[in-house]
Amino acid sequence: MSKPRTTYLVDYALYKSPKSFRVSFARFVDHTRITLTKEPKSHNFLEKILQRSGLGEETCIPPALQYMPPCPDLNLAREEAELLIFSCMDTLFHKTGVDPKDVDILILNCTLYSPTPSLTAMVINKYKMRCNIKSFNLSGMGCSAGLISIDLAKDILQNYPNSNAIVISTEILTLNYYLGKERAMLLPNCLFRMGGAAVLLSNKRKYRRDAKYKLSHLVRTHMGSDDKSYKCVSQEEDSEGYSGTKLSIDLIPVAGEALKTNISAIGPLVLPITEQFLFVYWVIRNKISNSKGKKPYVPDFKKAFEHFCIHAGGRAVIDELKKSLRLTEEHVEASRMALHRFGNTSSSSLWYELSYIEAKGRMKKGDRVWQIGIGSGFKCNSAVWKCNRTIDTPGDGPWADCIDKYPVCIPEIVKV
Repeated sequence: MSKPRTTYLVDYALYKSPKSFRVSFARFVDHTRITLTKEPKSHNFLEKILQRSGLGEETCIPPALQYMPPCPDLNLAREEAELLIFSCMDTLFHKTGVDPKDVDILILNCTLYSPTPSLTAMVINKYKMRCNIKSFNLSGMGCSAGLISIDLAKDILQNYPNSNAIVISTEILTLNYYLGKERAMLLPNCLFRMGGAAVLLSNKRKYRRDAKYKLSHLVRTHMGSDDKSYKCVSQEEDSEGYSGTKLSIDLIPVAGEALKTNISAIGPLVLPITEQFLFVYWVIRNKISNSKGKKPYVPDFKKAFEHFCIHAGGRAVIDELKKSLRLTEEHVEASRMALHRFGNTSSSSLWYELSYIEAKGRMKKGDRVWQIGIGSGFKCNSAVWKCNRTIDTPGDGPWADCIDKYPVCIPEIVKV
C-alpha cells in the first residue's frame, strides 16, 4: 500500500506545421534585411548566427511573423495557440481513444504567452471537459518547463488513483518576436520555431502492458539563488521600448554548472555501482591530495542509458552537454536532427527527439531514456523513462515524411 503508484506514459502527439509556414534561410535573411534596413550590422550579425545555428531549411514560424512588417497581434497569437494546441490534442485523443471527459488532470506550460482566460481554460472550453478537472497553467518557466509539468502531473497522480493526466508543452511565438536591434535580444528570432506536444500520463493498471514508457526518476535543479544564473535569460525592454528575451553570454557556462549539479543528484539513482565507486574514489583522493585544480571525474552515463534526449536549444548547447557528459555523436543525433528539422521548439523539443528515436525503430523494451531540459531561472531538469514495450516504427507523426533522409550532415557554416 505504501509503494508509489507507477506513472505510465501512454502516448504523445506532436504538432507539425503545414508547408506554407516554412521559412528558408534565404527568406529569413531577406525578411530581416528589410526589417533592419537601418541596422546593417544587426542584420549581418543575425545572418552569421543563422549560418552556424544548426537549423535546416524546413523550420516554421507563424504567418504573423512572416508579414512585412511582422504583426505581433494578440488575436493572431490566440489563433496560433488554438491551431497548435488543438492539433496536438485531436491527434492524441485519436491515437489513444481517450474521451476528453476521461481526463482528470490538465497541465499546460507556455512561458511567454499567458492570456486571460488561460490556455487551459481554452482547452477545457474546446473539448467540454468535466467541471471538476484539475487544471494548471504554468508560465515564465522557460524551456525546461515540460519536465516541470511532468513532475507536477506525477505528484498529483500519486494522490489520485485511477486517473488520467494530459501535459501540453508549447511556446507561442507571435507576440514575442523582437523588433529592435539589440544583438543579445535578436538571438531568439534566429533559433525559436513553432512546435508543441501533448502527453497522456496515467496511473491506471490497465496501461501496465500497453503504455509506451514508465517514469523511473525525475530530478529538478534550480540555480536561481545565484545572480549570474538568474539573469542569464530574461525578458526585458531595450532602450527604444521594444520587448524581447535577452540571452546572456554566460548562458553556456551557467548551463554547464546547472548540469553538473543535476547529474550529481541523478547519478546515484541510475549509475551502476562501479561508476559510483569510481566517482567516490576520485572525491576521496582529491580531498587527501588537496588537488583542487583537477577536473572532476565524469561518470560514464552511457552505461546507464541507451538513449539521450538533450534539449535542442542550439548547436552550442548540444555541443556543451555532449562534452560535459562525454557522449558520442550518435548519442546526440536525435537532438541535432530535431534542431535541424524543427528548430528550438522550447519545452516540446525533448518529445520531437524521442519521436525521432522511435521513427528510426531504435526503441526496444527495457531501453532507458534520459531527457535533459534546461531553461531560464536557471534550471536543469532530468527525467528517466523505461521503455515498457518494443515500439514499432510509426507510420505517422512529424518525422513520417522525412525520416529516411536523416541523419543529415550539418556543416559548421551554411552558405546563405
